[in-house]
Amino acid sequence: MAVPPERRRPRRGSLERPISGRIYRAAWLVVAVPLLVAAFSVGQPVALQQPRLPPSFDRTTAVQFANELARDYPDRRPGTTGSKAATEWVTNRFRDYDFTVERQEFDTNVPGLGTQHFVNLIATAPPTSATNVAHSQEVIAFVAHRDNIGGSPGANYNASSTGALLELARDTGSAALSHTIVLVSTDGDVFGSLGSAEFAQNWAFRNRLAAVIDLDATGGGGPPHLHFAGDTPRTPVSTLLATAEASVESQAQTTPLRPNALSQLIDLAFPFSLYGQSHFIAQGTPAVTLSTAGPRTPPAAGDTIVALNPEHMDQLGRSAQVLLGSLDSAADVASGTESYVWTGSRLIRGWTIEFVLLGCLLPFLAATIDLFARCRRRHIALQPALRSLASRLGLWLWAGFLLLFFSFTGIFPNGESRPIAPSSAVATDWPAAAIGVFAGLVALGWLVTRPRLIPMGPVSRTDELGGHLAAMLALGLVALVVAAQNPFALIFILPSLHAWLWLPHASERGRPAALGVFAIGFVGPLLLLGSFAFRYGFGFDAIWYLTALTSVGYVPIILVIAFLGWAAAAAQVGTVAAGRYAPYPARDEHPRRGPIRESIRQVVLLSRRMRAQPTREDEAESADDE
Repeated sequence: MAVPPERRRPRRGSLERPISGRIYRAAWLVVAVPLLVAAFSVGQPVALQQPRLPPSFDRTTAVQFANELARDYPDRRPGTTGSKAATEWVTNRFRDYDFTVERQEFDTNVPGLGTQHFVNLIATAPPTSATNVAHSQEVIAFVAHRDNIGGSPGANYNASSTGALLELARDTGSAALSHTIVLVSTDGDVFGSLGSAEFAQNWAFRNRLAAVIDLDATGGGGPPHLHFAGDTPRTPVSTLLATAEASVESQAQTTPLRPNALSQLIDLAFPFSLYGQSHFIAQGTPAVTLSTAGPRTPPAAGDTIVALNPEHMDQLGRSAQVLLGSLDSAADVASGTESYVWTGSRLIRGWTIEFVLLGCLLPFLAATIDLFARCRRRHIALQPALRSLASRLGLWLWAGFLLLFFSFTGIFPNGESRPIAPSSAVATDWPAAAIGVFAGLVALGWLVTRPRLIPMGPVSRTDELGGHLAAMLALGLVALVVAAQNPFALIFILPSLHAWLWLPHASERGRPAALGVFAIGFVGPLLLLGSFAFRYGFGFDAIWYLTALTSVGYVPIILVIAFLGWAAAAAQVGTVAAGRYAPYPARDEHPRRGPIRESIRQVVLLSRRMRAQPTREDEAESADDE
C-alpha cells in the first residue's frame, strides 16, 4: 500500500503564507506600554460626606401626588387635553410652595408623530428669582418628566417621579441651602429625553449647572438603578456617582445596580441612553438618573396605580434628598465630565482605554504595510483589486443614499436626532412595504454591479492576494477614521482587522477554515447588535431599531460612512474566503453590454422564462390526458 507523501507546510513569505508573523508579534510588544500605563492609572472614586440631618422626604405626600396625576390625567401624550391639564396641575403645585415657575416651550419633530408642542416647567426655589439665578455661583437641578406614551396611566413612568419632585419642592422650598435649587418638570422625555435636551441646551442659566439629579420610574418593582451614559463618550465625574451610590445604600440598604464594565465600554463606543441624564453629560454637566428600571424604560402595559410601589418611591426620594444634601454641603462640587469605566471600587481611566485600543491597531497596520511591500516586490497588480473594492463601495454607498432619501421623504422614520421611544410603533414595527422597496432598489444596484465582480474563469493566487490586500488597506483607513471620531468605537472593528488579516493563511487550510476566520470578524458588530437585542430587550427588532436611529440622524454621519466602507471591505474579504473573488476586468475584458444594459437584459429574459413556464406545464398535462 502506497503511503501518501507528507504535506509540507508552505514557507514564510510565500503566496500561501504572506503575512509576517514576526512583525505582527513584535508590534504587540508595543501594546504592553499602554497596558502598563492603564494598570498604574487605575483610580478610586471618593464619595462626598453624607449630611448629618436625616431626610425629611414624606412618602405619603409623594404617593398622593403620583396617584392624583395618574388618576386625573392618565393620557399625557403631547397635544392631548390631558397633557395641557397636567402641565397646569404641576404648575399650581409648584406655586403652592411659592416657587417661581418659568415655562420653556418648544416644538420638535417626533418620529412617527410629526411636529409636536412641548412645555418644560422650570421652578426656582423661593425667595430666589430668575434674576438671582444669574448671580448664583452654582445651580443643582432635579429633573423628572411628567409625560407618558399612552396606553396606561403611567403611574410609575413617570407620575411616581413627578410626585417625588413635588415632595422635594415642599422640602427644599424653605430650606437654607448654599446652592440655587431648580426643579424641572420636563415634557417629551418619553420620546428620547426631548425636554431634558431642550433644558440642557437652551436654558438661560445652563452654564451655572453644577449637577443634575434625574428621577425616572422611581415607583417600579425593580431594585434601584444608576444610569449615567451620555450622548457623547463621556461620563459624569466619579465623585457624583460615588456619592449617589452611597446615598442609595444608606436609604435603600442595598447597592444600586449599574451597567457592567463591558456595557459601560459599549456605551462609550456607541453613546446611547434612554434616560434624561444623557444630554446633560454631553453638555459637560455631571448628571445621574435614579430609577427602578433597567437600561430599557418601562413599558406602558400594566403601568397602573395599583402596581405603584410606595416603598421604592420613598427609598429613591430620600436618596435624592440625601444626595442633594451632600452636594450642597460640599465646599466645591466636583463638576465636569470625563471618560472611564467604573467597576465599583476602581476606575479605569478612559484615556488609558483609548491608548490601549489605539495600540491594538499597530500590529494590524505594521503587518498590512509589510504585506503591501511584499506584493510590490512580487509585482502583484493592486489596481484591479482596488477597482473591484470601489465597485462594492459604490453599491454600499447606493444603499446609504437610499436610506437618506427614504428618511428625507418620510418613508423611513425622520425627526429629531434623539433615541426613539422603545414603546412607540416606530421602534419595533417594521415597515414591510418600504423595506421591500428599499431591498429591491439595493438589489437593482447589485445587478448593475455584479457582471464585473463575478469570476469569469480561473482566478490566480496572486489575484486573490491582491483582493485581500486592497480590503486590508481599506479596513486600515476605516480604522483611522473611526479612531479620529471616537477611539472607543474601535472595539467594533478590531476583531475584523486581526481576524481577516490572517485569511490567506487560513485559506491554505481549506475553505471551511477561511470561512470560519471570516465569521470571527463579525464579533465586533454583533457586540453592538447584541447589546440592543438583549440588554435593551429589542430582540430581533434590534436590527430595525439601529436602522431607525440611523434614519433619524442619531448616528454621526462620519461613522455611517465608515460603516459603509467597512461593509464594502467585508464583502470583498467574504468573496476571497468563499473562493468567489475576481479582480475588476481589464477594458478589453468588459462584457459587450454595459452593466445597466446587461441587467435589463437579464430581467427581460427572466420574465420571459417565467411566462413560458406555465405553457410547458400545460403541454405536459395535455400529453398525460392523451
